[in-house]
Amino acid sequence: MLMRTDPFRELDRLAQQVFNGSGTWTRPTAMPMDAYRSGDEFVVAFDLPGVAADAIELDVERNVLTVKAERRPSLSGDTVEMQVSERPLGVFSRQLFLGDTLDTDNIQAGYEAGVLTLRIPVSEKAKPRKIAVTAGDQDVKQINA
Repeated sequence: MLMRTDPFRELDRLAQQVFNGSGTWTRPTAMPMDAYRSGDEFVVAFDLPGVAADAIELDVERNVLTVKAERRPSLSGDTVEMQVSERPLGVFSRQLFLGDTLDTDNIQAGYEAGVLTLRIPVSEKAKPRKIAVTAGDQDVKQINA
C-alpha cells in the first residue's frame, strides 16, 4: 500500500484537536455558516456534513435562535479498528440574535447535502412602504372641526 504523509498537515490537525477539541453538550464547537438577505427573507446556511437530520435541534426563545447538532461516530464495535480519524465528532452549536424586523414565528428549515438552510421572513412592519402625505389645510380643518 502506498502512503503519502505530510508532517505539517498532521501537525496542524493535531494542534486543532488539542486547542479546539471535540464539542460536548456543555461546551459545543462552533459551526461555519453564511448569512444573507434575499428579497423579503433572511437566509442562513450552516455546514453540517455527516450529521443526521434527527441529530439537529432548532430552538427560538425570544429573538435568540439556537442551532445544535451532533456528529456521532459512523462505525463502532469490537471488529472495527480505526486507521485514520480526521473528521471531527461531537456537538456543534451556534446562536444568532435575530432583530425585531424578522418574523421568528414563520422560520422554515431544510437539510440537504449536509447543509442546514434556514429561511426567516422579514416581518411586515420592516418592509418598505409608502406613507401618504396630506396637505396642511386638511389637517387644520380636522383639528378645528
